[in-house]
Amino acid sequence: MDDKIPGVHSDSDILGGTPVFVGTRVPVRALLDYLEHGRPLAEFLDDFPTVEKALAIGVLEHMKQLVAHAPASR
Repeated sequence: MDDKIPGVHSDSDILGGTPVFVGTRVPVRALLDYLEHGRPLAEFLDDFPTVEKALAIGVLEHMKQLVAHAPASR
């Protein structure tokens, strides 16, 4: 499976290479932090209006595929 995440960009000139949503300066980690703290996707999108809903969902879908194809640990 391709490790590149659709809709995510990393450039050393943008936030020191931190992965961000394409066309924004919003780190992908911000979305994960929101969800980790029980905050809904809608709140993230309200707080970061430059991130399109489709991009955020695409990142989450990609993560879901990574987990689905991860080898089982013993």
